[in-house]
Amino acid sequence: MATQAFQKIYTKLNQITKATCSVKATGVGNEELATVGGRLAQVVKIVEDNVTLQIYAGTEGIGTDAEVVFFGKAPSLKVGTDLAGRFFNAYGDPIDGGPEVEGKEIEIGGPSVNPVRRKQPSELIATGIAGIDLNNTLVTGQKIPFFADPDQPYNEVMAMVALRAQSDKIILGGMGLSNDDYLFYKNTFENAGVIDRIISFVNTTEDPTVERLLVPNMALSSAEYFAAEHNEKVLVLLTDMTLYCDALSIVSNRMDQIPSKDSMPGSLYSDLAKLYEKAVQFPGGGSITIIAVTTLSGGDITHAIPDNTGYITEGQLFLKRDTDIAKTIVDPFRSLSRLKQLVIGKKTRADHPQVMNTAVRLYADAANAKTKLENGFDLSDYDERVLEFAREYSAEILAIDVNIDTDTMLDTAWNLFQRYFNKQEIGIKDEFMNIHWKKA
Repeated sequence: MATQAFQKIYTKLNQITKATCSVKATGVGNEELATVGGRLAQVVKIVEDNVTLQIYAGTEGIGTDAEVVFFGKAPSLKVGTDLAGRFFNAYGDPIDGGPEVEGKEIEIGGPSVNPVRRKQPSELIATGIAGIDLNNTLVTGQKIPFFADPDQPYNEVMAMVALRAQSDKIILGGMGLSNDDYLFYKNTFENAGVIDRIISFVNTTEDPTVERLLVPNMALSSAEYFAAEHNEKVLVLLTDMTLYCDALSIVSNRMDQIPSKDSMPGSLYSDLAKLYEKAVQFPGGGSITIIAVTTLSGGDITHAIPDNTGYITEGQLFLKRDTDIAKTIVDPFRSLSRLKQLVIGKKTRADHPQVMNTAVRLYADAANAKTKLENGFDLSDYDERVLEFAREYSAEILAIDVNIDTDTMLDTAWNLFQRYFNKQEIGIKDEFMNIHWKKA
């Protein structure tokens, strides 16, 4: 960025650490952008006239006489309808070979929506993935993470959600993506012909780690533009929030802050909440729904990142490898959408709550039967049948590659009930049995 006449320039650094430097300066704002020796930096601390800047590319090779140029503004993004279909880096610059975006410039990372402007979420957001839509139905304005081991195909699942979700705009915030993952998303969106409603902000493994801190705010600021000003249903996909938190930790450690649990900064909860609380349902119909990925280290759910995330979000979705069908499923036991009761049976078919509960109960009976089998106990006729049901239920409904609408999911469940059980074992209300239990 070219130096302009009104910009303040300083040339005497008084402290340099691994990621930060300090300079005596006045009239500088918090989070203001600057360059230090030509490298992009941001103000992270001001004590009287002592200003600390975080240098995104690191401080290696920067001398105490490096030129510091303040821009007079915080990180910003140009927003407009021509954001759609484009790929950008963490600074909002195009990386797809297309032109610069023309539009209104807004600062990123502002406060979340005032509670008086929020509406109780009540609109279904269908993903076509039955493990979500049937058992853990999502609502517009909700915030929910996928908890997954690093070897789970969570990027594929996020791409599926992007392709299938019934929303006006999909905004991807990719943090620490490998080049293969970046190209996977790009090719998937282009080949499916939906690129015109998808906006992507990407930080790859080749980019400086701390740039990841800008990506979610870029994604959410553009989401606010489309939701608030165009009344659109916007779905924001953030992957991987664990890598975002690792970047927070790196910056915190380099600034010699005392780490909290699991080497995370003490501000982790508020750092995450500032992002997740951007999820909102506006009275005018616009909404921001956030689905994130949080990878687990060795499946450890007590780690500070998933632990703090669970307090902020409205449930979680667990990916699990089902060895019986050799496919990844959405685990019905460990997954939970706390807002599903706002839409199931209301925006979906009336039998939805009863079918969901019955299917999960039978799946739990199958888990008990499996334990009996593994411990050498004899199986009853009912045990044999619930094991067969569980295999079919996983393959036809829970597997992430199954793409069907909610009515088809419910009909499939009814067919499985009838295939393996009698009416008494199902235990669903007669008003629904009379409609959906087909006569032989």
